[in-house]
Amino acid sequence: MFIAYVIVAALLSAVLLSSAAAKFTRPKRLVAQMSTLALPDSVLPFLGVAQIAGAVGLIAGSWWGPMGIAAAVGVTLYFVGAVAAHLRVKDFPGMPPAAALAVVSVVVGLLRTATL
Repeated sequence: MFIAYVIVAALLSAVLLSSAAAKFTRPKRLVAQMSTLALPDSVLPFLGVAQIAGAVGLIAGSWWGPMGIAAAVGVTLYFVGAVAAHLRVKDFPGMPPAAALAVVSVVVGLLRTATL
């Protein structure tokens, strides 16, 4: 189970870091999506930092279990918030990726909990 945690946490961390990089570089696609969600551009750095913190916490969780669990909870809450943001503006096509990542975050948390 621990190896499964390390693999899934590493993959999720890569997704988080890639998404965080987009929050800082602000490609047109991302800016358009944020305007669809009615989120101001000033929120992007905060979202990027939250994603970086989640990725670092998941990786650190390989050495210290409680950190991995806490990071998984934080990342889950981040993506639940993303799903809520899509639901708020009825952006149903944009919701599945956030929902899938929320599920993966829960799985990562359960994997780390099982390996304590």
